[in-house]
Amino acid sequence: MVRSIMRPSIFLLALALFANAILCQGSPSSDGKIKNFLYIISDDLKTSSLGCYGNEFCKTPNIDRLAKASMRFTRAYCQGTVCRPSRISIMSSRYLDKKAGQHITFPQHFKKQGWYSARVSKIFHMPIPGAIVRGDSGTDHPESWSEFYNFKAKEAHTDGAYACLNKNIFTTGMEGRETTGEPNRMFVSVKMTGDGSDQPDPMAANQAIELLRKHKDSPFLLAVGFVRPHYPMVTPEKYFTLYPHKKMKMPETRQGDWDDIPKAGISRSNSKSTGLDQYPENQKRMLSAYYASVSFMDTQLGKLMAELDRLGLRESTAIVFTSDHGYHLGDHEFWQKANLHEEVTNVPLMISVPGFKPGISSSLVELADIFPTFTELAGIDTPESCHGLSLVPILKDPSHSIRKYAFSYDKKNHSLRSDQWAYISYGKAGADGEELYDMEKDRKQFTNLAKNPKYQEILEEHRQALKNKLAAIR
Repeated sequence: MVRSIMRPSIFLLALALFANAILCQGSPSSDGKIKNFLYIISDDLKTSSLGCYGNEFCKTPNIDRLAKASMRFTRAYCQGTVCRPSRISIMSSRYLDKKAGQHITFPQHFKKQGWYSARVSKIFHMPIPGAIVRGDSGTDHPESWSEFYNFKAKEAHTDGAYACLNKNIFTTGMEGRETTGEPNRMFVSVKMTGDGSDQPDPMAANQAIELLRKHKDSPFLLAVGFVRPHYPMVTPEKYFTLYPHKKMKMPETRQGDWDDIPKAGISRSNSKSTGLDQYPENQKRMLSAYYASVSFMDTQLGKLMAELDRLGLRESTAIVFTSDHGYHLGDHEFWQKANLHEEVTNVPLMISVPGFKPGISSSLVELADIFPTFTELAGIDTPESCHGLSLVPILKDPSHSIRKYAFSYDKKNHSLRSDQWAYISYGKAGADGEELYDMEKDRKQFTNLAKNPKYQEILEEHRQALKNKLAAIR
């Protein structure tokens, strides 16, 4: 019998080459540069409230600093228009999934490929303030995480000056404060007396910093959720002093604005239905409280980014900052979300990646695109279940286009945003069931062109595009 004998040095070299080949098939260190992923999401954050998106009054220095180091997308769109469906869509890169984990999520996918994967606070849906008051996980997807962290706080019952603005109630007492499940909770603010350290966002920032320190020497995917500016807008008083309500400038409104909006398109949370129309000063207080909460959240982001820099992790970490959807703050006399107009569907999105130049892109993109972007940057496969498209081509060239339409939905209603047009369908054709806006001439969406014969060809184009989209994703 003849044996084939390999010299030890040759054997070791072959073994090393084999091991390297295995590592290059999607290991956390396969690209040699981008080893870590930091995903940060703020809750109910209106794009136009940020300095980097043109707001000259609201103070967001840390978000603005991150934007300068990122590719900032001016036309990014959420898919779901309230927290739960939006967050499921982001995490799974699916449009219409009904529950978390119906398809593989990006942290779950990375975890399977060898990354440490952690959740800090709200990433999948947590009902706010309920989940914070209880300190529970909401409708989380535990399989996505190596570990996860929840935080408990008093929310509306935090010590300080409480206001229920649509009811014109102001008190420092605890009795009668609206909280979980109560009908006016979305108009509640608290000018808290403490320094804010007992609030969920500072606790989330501190926990995320601890995890960065602990895992700085091995690849990680860290998902950090900030719950502000989601109601109740509980914020230290010093942030309210930045925004005296009498100096707040409300958005433009027009007489008869609702006349050409289908009934289904008129937000149920409007000034008249909520009683806020009776208190013009409280509308300004609402804006003041929202801005205060945005600035408070911005401070927590700043702490997190400073520690990332201090640890020397920026050179190996891809960062995404976004929100689950936008928000109405009096435009069209609407408040909150669950609506397909631009102020809700358009979201802030900035992506900072080592080796890619910062810039600004007006290309149409979707939050469903985050998952495939992460996988391409990591050098691992993108699951076939993903509906989104990688944004890496746009990170390389901000003028590059990956899609003609951005899709959003609210229950059974749908919208498409194209280069010039915003189209909304409430399930039937005609002026009673559609909206069409020329976003070059009418960015605030005051004139619905759906019943104008001049625009029927454009209307039909978007009808067909929506029909094709829905057929493809169901």
